[in-house]
Amino acid sequence: MGSSSVLASHPLTTSCFLPCSKVSSLPLTSPCFASISSFPAASSSNVLLLSGRPLLFTINPIATRRPRLPCFSVFASSDKQKKKVLIVNTNSGGHAVIGFYLSKDLLSSGHSVTILTVGGEESDKMKKPPFNRFSELVDLGAQTIWGDPSNLGKLVDGAAFDVVLDNNGKDLDSVKPVADWAKGAGVKQFLFISSAGIYKTSDEVPHVEGELVKSDAGHVAVEKYIEGLSFSSWAVFRPQYMIGSGNNKDCEEWFFDRIVRDRPVPIPSPGIQLTNISHVRDLSSMLTLAVEDPDAANGNIFNCVCDRAVTFDGLAKLCAQAAGRNIKIIHYDPKAVGVDSKKAFPFRNMHFYAEPRAAKEILDWESSTNLSEDLKERFEEYVSIGRDKKDMQFEIDDKILESLKEAVVV
Repeated sequence: MGSSSVLASHPLTTSCFLPCSKVSSLPLTSPCFASISSFPAASSSNVLLLSGRPLLFTINPIATRRPRLPCFSVFASSDKQKKKVLIVNTNSGGHAVIGFYLSKDLLSSGHSVTILTVGGEESDKMKKPPFNRFSELVDLGAQTIWGDPSNLGKLVDGAAFDVVLDNNGKDLDSVKPVADWAKGAGVKQFLFISSAGIYKTSDEVPHVEGELVKSDAGHVAVEKYIEGLSFSSWAVFRPQYMIGSGNNKDCEEWFFDRIVRDRPVPIPSPGIQLTNISHVRDLSSMLTLAVEDPDAANGNIFNCVCDRAVTFDGLAKLCAQAAGRNIKIIHYDPKAVGVDSKKAFPFRNMHFYAEPRAAKEILDWESSTNLSEDLKERFEEYVSIGRDKKDMQFEIDDKILESLKEAVVV
């Protein structure tokens, strides 16, 4: 960017305030948007239900947030110091796409990027997204290498870096060799991709930075270890569910698979459970801000998520709208049906979403996730790769539907 550009935004949404005693009587008959100013509890009796369009929430709990003025973000990349960044990237799972997007953003901003992917370049995993698109990174100037992060020093062959991001390890055994090498090599900033899944279940939602976490979670041990290494700058990022081109873990595809085949979509009752689905570009933009402003990011934990929540039913309806198809939602009780909800449904069967409070207040970050539009793009890619024509079996779905006496028209 040759000159500075100023982006200004100001929310213009209608706020809806309802006492909890009145909320449970309002049905969720079709998707609905709403802005909320407080969300006292996670129980279904305290969930704001409105009819209209998919139930999405702008997360802005004023009880613990100071009032925010209209946000003005100034970007002047020409004046920012160009960094040499090493990304240690996982070779599987939903987090793999984070390194892909971040590499593109950093390269586009003039930074130097080396991305180390765990494993071998010729492995079958590299034939899948986002790894089969790494040529895009090379074309932008990235260096791509493969191997075991515990041998990081040999793999980078003496190269020096300003920033190291670990987007691979889930426990101290995996991350410690990377962090120790970075500290010994004089790396100034260390960033770690943790998980919002480490928060303890609470009756108060959304999850915010500083809440209690599960002490036995592997990510927690890593976070504490990194803090103790005294890097010039360090920060932790806790993502949740994400969508985006190149993601190799089913999210929206789970819904598309059923919708395009005119199958009922089985969702655990009551369907109003809230979750957070972010486009991966939101995660990448947040990480890029941390790289470019290490002083601001230093010593902070960031919920790496967008700023809206969506219900299970609402997400299903948005997917149907993106596909231009009708949808039939079936609700069921996993225990009564005798299925494991973790295998039957792609999300945790509970209210589970976090708020990106720290990123907004410390990094002046803004979310760009727009599920209505993002899902249209995702459906176009879904069709372009031929997944809509692929033969699929739905054994768990069939068990659920049989238990509910629901017929499936093939």
